[in-house]
Amino acid sequence: MAITAAGSGSAAQPGDSGFEGRAALGLVGLGVVGHVLRNRRFYERVAVAAIVVGALRRLGQENTASTMQHLVAVNKRAVQREMHQLEHKAKRQARAVKSTRRMVRSAPSKDLASKMRQP
Repeated sequence: MAITAAGSGSAAQPGDSGFEGRAALGLVGLGVVGHVLRNRRFYERVAVAAIVVGALRRLGQENTASTMQHLVAVNKRAVQREMHQLEHKAKRQARAVKSTRRMVRSAPSKDLASKMRQP
């Protein structure tokens, strides 16, 4: 092992990879991929993962549909409650108007003046 001066620059630095280093890593990667693709367990795991992903997707869709149905039902009940309250309010106002009309149309009481004078 040779010791070089700090500024000489002729020594290879860790992390510096030339063409040979990249080619070696590429060959190792290809070897690993080839080994994985020949492995039966790999295909079994891919199949299981595909089934799990499909099942999770279906559950998500069902959950979304269920949530939407629930929200529609809640909204429908809220609209019905609001309509009932508005109808009730309209009936009260109609009774108040009818009562006011009766009071306006009715003749004043004959003894109204005497009632107002009494202490």
